[in-house]
Amino acid sequence: MADSKSSARRNQLIVGLIVGIIVGVGVSLWTSFWLWLPAGIVVGIVTGLLMRPPAEK
Repeated sequence: MADSKSSARRNQLIVGLIVGIIVGVGVSLWTSFWLWLPAGIVVGIVTGLLMRPPAEK
């Protein structure tokens, strides 16, 4: 059970990181300001850490 929770937590972090990279690249290209990329990555990581893991049925 602890392994499934850590696996779900890791998956959330990976999804958050991917979303952050996509958003960071998109906003960086849109605004032509490269510092949005690390900001997007940080937002993705924080979102991945703060999300609740899916409930097990």
